[in-house]
Amino acid sequence: MSVMSGSADSQRSEGSAAHARITLPYPKFQKIDTIPWRPYAMEGVEYKLLSVNSRTGGFTCMLRVLPGVEAPIHQHIGAIEVMVMEGDVYYEEGDIGIAGNYMFEPAGDIHQPRSKNGCVLFCVFDGPIAGLAPDGSIAGIIDYKAMLEMAERDGVAEGVHR
Repeated sequence: MSVMSGSADSQRSEGSAAHARITLPYPKFQKIDTIPWRPYAMEGVEYKLLSVNSRTGGFTCMLRVLPGVEAPIHQHIGAIEVMVMEGDVYYEEGDIGIAGNYMFEPAGDIHQPRSKNGCVLFCVFDGPIAGLAPDGSIAGIIDYKAMLEMAERDGVAEGVHR
């Protein structure tokens, strides 16, 4: 069995069984530049919430990090995928992510990212994130509910996909 069979030409006919299965209405592209940046839970970081997932507790967002920011130590309960859109982000100075770079952080990772010049990140959180207190205990959790509450508080929840 092949992954994709047939051609677009053979499926284009409105009478084809494949065409009858198209899900309507089509999803609409979201104009991300119209969403204002709002202060995130970490000082020196702003967010644009794009979607939330009540099943996993995860969410998708853009993060804008100001130059010189060092995030608090935190643990990812679920994995996270990060695409660097602008600037730089790193954990160690020998491995700096720049625009166009992708990173996968597995569930359970504990780290403290930094940005020398600031950055914009596209992030897909597969589950919650836990901020750690100096003694290593959990100081707080950010999950889809917390993100949605933050977006509602900030007046930017209307376009969030749920």
